[in-house]
Amino acid sequence: MNKTNLINNVKEAAGIDKKQAEKAVNAVLESIQNALCEGDKVQLAGFGTFKVKERGERTGRNPRTKEIITVPASKAPAFVPGKAFKDAVNK
Repeated sequence: MNKTNLINNVKEAAGIDKKQAEKAVNAVLESIQNALCEGDKVQLAGFGTFKVKERGERTGRNPRTKEIITVPASKAPAFVPGKAFKDAVNK
């Protein structure tokens, strides 16, 4: 499923027009992104949690030159599914 399919599903489920569904989907995604950028986590009961994971600095190797390099620390968004979501997928 891509974003267009998601917008169409929201349109059908909510009984609203496509423009309203697109605004709603964009607003939800933007809200999640903004919260994560501010360092918050987003918990949706029965669905899961969006959070930011911190990756420490580490050494790596360039596969082409075999040179050892330092990979800088970074942050990455992560999703942890809730129990109800996991159970629904595993049916």
